[in-house]
Amino acid sequence: MRYVIGIDIGTSSTKAVLFDAEGRQVARSAQSYELKSPEPGAAEQNPDDILQAATQTVAAVIEQSHIHPDVLLAISFSCAMHTLLLLDKNQQPITPVFTWADNRSDRYTQVPLDASQSLYERTGIPNHPMSPAIKLIWLRHEHPDVFEKAARIVCIKEYVLWHWCHEWVIDQSMASTTGLLNLRTADWDSVALTIAGILPMQLSPVVPTTYQLLLGNDYASRLGVRPNLPVIVGASDGVLANLGVGAIAPNTAAITLGTSGAVRRIIDAPTTAADTQLFCYALTDQRWVMGGAVNNGGIALQWVRDRLVPYSVPPAAQNPTGTESSASTEPSASTYERMNAMARTVLPGSDGLIFHPYLLGERAPLWNAQARASFFGLTREHSQAHFVRAVMEGVIYNLYTVFQSLEKASGPIEKLRASGGFAHSALWQQILADVFNRPIEIPTVIESSAFGAAVLALVVLGEWKSLERVSEKGLLGCDSNGALLNSCQPIPKNVSRYQKILPVYAQLSADLSHHYRALQQAIE
Repeated sequence: MRYVIGIDIGTSSTKAVLFDAEGRQVARSAQSYELKSPEPGAAEQNPDDILQAATQTVAAVIEQSHIHPDVLLAISFSCAMHTLLLLDKNQQPITPVFTWADNRSDRYTQVPLDASQSLYERTGIPNHPMSPAIKLIWLRHEHPDVFEKAARIVCIKEYVLWHWCHEWVIDQSMASTTGLLNLRTADWDSVALTIAGILPMQLSPVVPTTYQLLLGNDYASRLGVRPNLPVIVGASDGVLANLGVGAIAPNTAAITLGTSGAVRRIIDAPTTAADTQLFCYALTDQRWVMGGAVNNGGIALQWVRDRLVPYSVPPAAQNPTGTESSASTEPSASTYERMNAMARTVLPGSDGLIFHPYLLGERAPLWNAQARASFFGLTREHSQAHFVRAVMEGVIYNLYTVFQSLEKASGPIEKLRASGGFAHSALWQQILADVFNRPIEIPTVIESSAFGAAVLALVVLGEWKSLERVSEKGLLGCDSNGALLNSCQPIPKNVSRYQKILPVYAQLSADLSHHYRALQQAIE
């Protein structure tokens, strides 16, 4: 049997997953790292922490699996979008990694509408502080000493690949998430570079997502693999998640709901939608992914866990004096299980309690870094359980508004496949099916981006004839028992209730959007 490794560099951790040539998961390793916030709006990481995580997770899956080096065909990369790292002339970092969640460049999104619109139509990336192009404008104005020293401007995947393979390249997919790539020419856009204040020589050559590098001897020994092993540059995590769940047919969309979330579909030509500002990023030179990403997914439920629902020991636990213990424990999986049990006691719609989940500002559908979360409809009858369920529902309502925009821009969607940490909650799966009023298919293996990277490698190396094979029964990231998909069906009475609430949610969102910036200015 032959194998490939899909490696997924994420915002909170890097995961390496070993798959055999039939798409079955064999081994997995993950390593987390810190997301630092040294000042309000910052969301930074140490590039060498991520390089170390990528190296150590691959070494770990090789050690776990005990495979012979000759049967490993390749390593293929997935990576979080919108990362930015500046290097000096000696290829040394002079900034941390700025992630998509870093909002300090927000004031520089307020450019004249005609320039903003032109850039969106040229690059396919909305005018938002997540964009590396906007971050470069911020650095040029507020940190000119650093900006002027930048000999090279890269994403975190480029940094890892350079260390591993000693070549500077950026794949078309990652390049299309920078706000600097022209959608139609698939090369750096002269207008965008001028606005950002940089030169083409500071950027890496753009290559196809199928481009192969060769692993250097120094890192081959660290990884425990053979020298000159093919390394497929791969793509961004969002577009590979679509591939990983088999959402590549025109009538199928993928929903990802982890810390953040997204709704995406694959299209056959680059497309923009000025009224909705949906993104458009490359998967290959023949396939593009259109959709919208949200900042606030599972992180909203984590906030509830930490701030609204104490995770103390159960009331039954008592200390030796016979009184209830006040000691608390760290959050755990059982904490979420208790929260799910609480939410199940509340009817769909949370008895009129609506939550707008903009704890971290918002990308789609608002594209407003100043957006604030809110509860609406609160009465004295509402309990902790109502808050938990309202937050779970609010996250899904928000994703549904992105889905509506995607259908409006690109046509009807019949099938939905979902992945991410939310899949551990049967209740959240059901809320998703009920709000969207569609069956939701959920692959049994939820490392969709890593699997998408592995699929890309299998096609590049000729093991699979085409990407379409990912949708064949038994190949969609199936588990060791061959299980393919779980399906969650909408419940009609729940659908009816949610369809009455959704217009209220949407109208409230539109009404409140006019006040976010004024509130921010009032407290500055």
